[in-house]
Amino acid sequence: MAMKITYSTMSADNEELHTAYEAGIEAAKAMLGKTHPFYVDGEARTTENTYEERSPIDSDIVIGRYSQATPRDVDDAVKAAKAFQPTWAATPWQDRIALLEKAGDILEERQFEMSALIAYEVGKSRLEALGDVAETVEFFRYHSSQVKANDGYVRTLGQLSPQEKNVSVMRPHGVWGVISPFNFPFALAAGPTIAALATGNTVVLKPSNMGALAGLELYRVLMDAGIPAAAVHVLTGAGSLAGDALTKHPDVDGFTFTGSYDVGMSIFHGFSTRVPKPVIAEMGGKNPAIVTKTADLDAAADGVLRGAFGFQGQKCSATSRVYVEREAYDDFVDKLVSKAGGLTVGNPLDRSTYMGPVIDDRTVDRFRESVTEVEDSGGTVLFGGKVLDEGDLSKGNFVEPTVVTAPMDSWVWSRELFMPFVVVGPVDSLDEAIERANDTEYGLTAGIFAGTQEEVDAFFDRIEAGVTYANRRAGATTGAWPGIQSFGGWKGSGTTGTGFSPWYVRQYMREQSRTIVE
Repeated sequence: MAMKITYSTMSADNEELHTAYEAGIEAAKAMLGKTHPFYVDGEARTTENTYEERSPIDSDIVIGRYSQATPRDVDDAVKAAKAFQPTWAATPWQDRIALLEKAGDILEERQFEMSALIAYEVGKSRLEALGDVAETVEFFRYHSSQVKANDGYVRTLGQLSPQEKNVSVMRPHGVWGVISPFNFPFALAAGPTIAALATGNTVVLKPSNMGALAGLELYRVLMDAGIPAAAVHVLTGAGSLAGDALTKHPDVDGFTFTGSYDVGMSIFHGFSTRVPKPVIAEMGGKNPAIVTKTADLDAAADGVLRGAFGFQGQKCSATSRVYVEREAYDDFVDKLVSKAGGLTVGNPLDRSTYMGPVIDDRTVDRFRESVTEVEDSGGTVLFGGKVLDEGDLSKGNFVEPTVVTAPMDSWVWSRELFMPFVVVGPVDSLDEAIERANDTEYGLTAGIFAGTQEEVDAFFDRIEAGVTYANRRAGATTGAWPGIQSFGGWKGSGTTGTGFSPWYVRQYMREQSRTIVE
């Protein structure tokens, strides 16, 4: 029997969990350093051009070498997916759901080795990695449950005469493309793939090269569950080549992308050429937290700490800027700095580690640049600010959790930094805090810590974000769970404003009205 894990039930003191994870580490080690093909219509393909992925923990560790798909491989995958799609759509939805639920069970049985694998691959701590895989298991079940709850999305409508029967049927679009990011290499590859398959679309998935092994392992889970090989194809490759070919392919009928604003907007504007086609794009955030003078400052500091430094701030929902009412500012900063000083930075496979490495050298360079910007703009590094490159950390991408204050016109308040770096500043009122929080092109997540219902109500009524939290110690702006908190961005954070909720699966279909006169 697999151990049931969620973000809320995980505990650093769970001995059973740690024992199972240690066994998972040994299993994951055996998976490293291999050369991998990608898969088109069930065929393992290799190319001369390969990408070597090295661990952010230690550059001497080779995660894997991946053949890089060409535009011709993309074309072959799309053609195979298109040819099989009518057969997959004609498969009773109950049969499709049964296969996906079986895949969820298989992944749950493998959750510890898969969690250790992504710790090696992208640097997630034990609990963050376990959460990623457990969330993926939940996607298999939650998306399936939505199809069940809606009886396959068939509804009887009204009638104008006794001889007339009217039905609304939600139908798949056809071939669905998915490009997934490194930071949730299981959950953000699987979530859209599952939704597309559940609703009768076939899928061509291109995971990030930084996270490719998790994408290939997801594919193996789907195949082991009995999903037809022609229904899902996985292509490892560069975004500028395979990804570009996939987004521009005329026979891809719908697309899900998770990544940067610039790339997401490019796909959104360029994907539909001859006819309109759906794009579900989640494009990051610059997520604010507000702390009022009436707040529980200890809870607020915990919430900001976890939101800012969980998975090294490399979440689209990470807390990246904090507006604190002036009367509470000094006390809040003291608490946040003190708590940041208690975090352990190191190998994420170790039980005691809270923060592992950032993903690559470019992120380290961006960290250095941001610290320099704070100092040059007249701000102050309140805690952290250093790259950790000595001793056991010398071969990885390690930086300190960093708390800064800076003038409000500094770009650290406006750019999505995607690293363990949070900027804090005083404001004179809740009104000013909300105004500044909304002054961004993004609108993914936001949080408030306040001691009165009136303040909380004002925040919810006026904040421009799709995912909002009040007084959440477990994470000021992070930690959504399928079916518990919906997750969709407003403004420049998302094209649809809905995510992993009762409305999510419906986006992978279009309505067909059927009238029969007897």
